[in-house]
Amino acid sequence: MIFKFYVTFISSLQKTFKLYSQTIIQFVKEAIMSVNNQSICLKVSSVLVFMLIFQSVFSQYNFSELDALLKQSEKDLGKNMVTLIYTNGKMVYKKETDEFKANTQAPIASCSKWLTAALVMTYVDEGKLSLDDKVSTYLPIFAKYGKSYITIRECLSHQTGIKQDQITLLGLLSRKKFASLEEEVNDFASKKEIDFNPGTGFYYGQTGLNIAARVCEIVGKRQFEQLMQERILRPLNMRATSFFSENAVNPSGGANSTAQDYMNFLVMILNKGMFNGKRILSEKSITEMQTPQNTLAQVKYAPKVAEGFMYGLGEWILETDANGKTIAVSSPGLFGTWPIVNNCRGYACIFFTKKLISQDKKSIYLDLLKAVDASIPDHCK
Repeated sequence: MIFKFYVTFISSLQKTFKLYSQTIIQFVKEAIMSVNNQSICLKVSSVLVFMLIFQSVFSQYNFSELDALLKQSEKDLGKNMVTLIYTNGKMVYKKETDEFKANTQAPIASCSKWLTAALVMTYVDEGKLSLDDKVSTYLPIFAKYGKSYITIRECLSHQTGIKQDQITLLGLLSRKKFASLEEEVNDFASKKEIDFNPGTGFYYGQTGLNIAARVCEIVGKRQFEQLMQERILRPLNMRATSFFSENAVNPSGGANSTAQDYMNFLVMILNKGMFNGKRILSEKSITEMQTPQNTLAQVKYAPKVAEGFMYGLGEWILETDANGKTIAVSSPGLFGTWPIVNNCRGYACIFFTKKLISQDKKSIYLDLLKAVDASIPDHCK
């Protein structure tokens, strides 16, 4: 009789789990009243408490508002978008289409910068580089052409002072004239003028990150793509991610990846450098990357999608607390994909798309981000 009672009870709970808690409570009350056995009453009560706690945890991840916003945004962002949210050690949200899945590969444009900055920081962790080392220490051509004072830190934070154009699709295509990263970086040193003193201004572009990547090639004695595979991509199980190019590799914007692959990287950032029990970056490096390197007054150019945000090392600072401590960071691709890590709410999220999107869609992404925040509690307050 007891066994039969539990079978019936559990079956009923499974069928009614999606209803309101009042329905579950009423059912259990009736069950307890029908059984004159104190031990069963206690056990049933324990099950009730467990189910209510579980229901409470489940309800905090109600993403109905996010669902509605994603549907409304299809015209602007495209139907081929994958959205993933990870928190508390698991994926709690996954939305994909029949044609565009979490393992579908697509270009990620400027999201590449975050990966490249992480590669540089692996050498910092090993003591083979210092953020305040001068680039000319590794690339003497910079001293030859009067650019000996530019540092690795200034490269990762878009403060080299080297004159460059704003990022456009046409500009990305023009890189095909270079056969290698070495050739491109030598061009920066020998042919580009200094627009402002390094460290005194911020100009978002491809120059700095690509210089830092070239330094990694010198220190690591291998090509950038090999170093990225060995130090970042393979340790993070990012098997579908690559910077491969028939022309010069582009560490600032040339990666192809998938939503799932990039989520692995975000989980590592969220977990302060750890992934699957293995340390990829030190906690100190994660903190350094998330520390603002400029003020808003120093910004000479930022894309519309990131206007009003400060910059760390390879990533934008989306939000800080009253004491200036970083809460949320991102490295959006200028053509659509947005990865986010929120330290206070403890989640990683990515909106992954393959559609070329104009830069004025910032408000749409911020609305989507607000919907995510509304569903996940803030642990810093």
